[in-house]
Amino acid sequence: MRIDPRHDAWMRLALDQARFALEADDVPVGAVVVDPSGRVVAGGFNERELGGDPTAHAEIVAMRRAAADLGGWNLTGHTLVVTLEPCAMCAGAILAARIGTVVFGAWDEKAGAAGSVYDLLRDRRLPQRADVVAGVLEGESEALLRAFFAERRD
Repeated sequence: MRIDPRHDAWMRLALDQARFALEADDVPVGAVVVDPSGRVVAGGFNERELGGDPTAHAEIVAMRRAAADLGGWNLTGHTLVVTLEPCAMCAGAILAARIGTVVFGAWDEKAGAAGSVYDLLRDRRLPQRADVVAGVLEGESEALLRAFFAERRD
């Protein structure tokens, strides 16, 4: 997968979204959806605590907002940029939405489904697949998560 020079800028916007999750006392994960022209059409952050919704992961929130903005569920040609490797639930939603590319920051060695634990986004047995670009601003994404969980342990 060719790296787009805009990935860093988009990831910085996703990191900004992740900081909103901190304000909601949720795990700091943020995401943005980018259209084929490179315009950010939606953003989202973990809102599980905010809304009491176990499905309100940053990726799902951002994709719901993008679909609402576009007036339809099909996000073919769009890119999802997220600070943490998507889980299996989010990977399934990404494929259902027909997202073409997923860019993420930190790996999720416990529940990741984009190459660490599972690789659902590129599984050839499934009818849809997405290109994956991993490790974009990985250190910044990891630092937010480490600080959040360190504070919880103290």
